[in-house]
Amino acid sequence: MRKIKILTLIFSVSLLFNSCGEYSRTLGKGSMADRYKLAVKKYEAKEYAKALRLFELVIPSYRGKPQMERIQFMVAQSNFNEKSYATAAYHFDRFTINYPKSSKNEEAAFLSAYSYKLASPSSSLDQTDTNKAIIAFQTFIDAYPDSDRLEEANKHYRELQFKLETKAFEIGKTYYKTALTDFRNYNSAIVVFDNLINDFLGTKLKEEALYYRFKAFHDLVIVSTERKKPNRIKDAIAAYEKLVRNFPKSKFLKDSDKLLSEIKKEEKQLVKS
Repeated sequence: MRKIKILTLIFSVSLLFNSCGEYSRTLGKGSMADRYKLAVKKYEAKEYAKALRLFELVIPSYRGKPQMERIQFMVAQSNFNEKSYATAAYHFDRFTINYPKSSKNEEAAFLSAYSYKLASPSSSLDQTDTNKAIIAFQTFIDAYPDSDRLEEANKHYRELQFKLETKAFEIGKTYYKTALTDFRNYNSAIVVFDNLINDFLGTKLKEEALYYRFKAFHDLVIVSTERKKPNRIKDAIAAYEKLVRNFPKSKFLKDSDKLLSEIKKEEKQLVKS
């Protein structure tokens, strides 16, 4: 029994060395046909990094030939499986452009969008890839309305939209929180919250955005000069009314009522003076 195990181990090691030897020889001195054949073999064996190195060598020789359609898709898929999502997105994009009539076009269009999504960082960082993913998913949804992946594409689209909404909301909150050291940031916060509400109709963050928008108007009243205070009181009351009109049972209503009473006191003091 032990002898059989030893022989099996020797055989396995021998196969491994032969495989490595074949790869090294073909990579270094193999013909383009041999490299292409081995690249496909490595791809099918899920050895994507090795497949990519071989594909990189053969692409110039196969450009414009029938095999190039298959090569370009495998290059994109290999990058995706290696988690090089930005590179995968690029190659899937190129595939859809170069081979619009391919049977793989729908899959490539979806994977392009999905790759951009996976390359997209958290909402606190630059959202370039998030925007690319949104555009790519919208393009896919428009191009393939009967796709089996339509529901999944819509789900990804909504998640990406919410990431942008979250990004905008956090920017608004940052402006608000830093306004104590720079009063101009109250106005910046108000602009950001207005844009969030107008650009993302139906956003789940609307209630909280309206609340912080009202708080910014309230705080502006408190720090205002006598000359600017009347108009800012009017704006603050309008902001409160907008919050209550949209969310009459808002979870922020108790605190908002308290802030409104402070604004009313400021208004009364103005009348007295």
